[in-house]
Amino acid sequence: MKLSLQLLFWLSLVFAGACIAYAGFGFSSIDASADPQLVENGRGYAWFWFFLGGIGAVMAVVSWLLMKEKLGDIDR
Repeated sequence: MKLSLQLLFWLSLVFAGACIAYAGFGFSSIDASADPQLVENGRGYAWFWFFLGGIGAVMAVVSWLLMKEKLGDIDR
């Protein structure tokens, strides 16, 4: 069980980092002089990836807390 929690922790960190980096790329590549609808769609797409990165970060925190047994005793 401990190996799977560690695997979940590291995969969640990688997923969160990749999603947040892609969101940052999306925010930085928005051309303000473009059509306003395209700018808004681009921001929405970037915010979606940022949201997914937040989900990954929350999963990493929860798996870390489970590894450190801060959320209670888990069955082994």
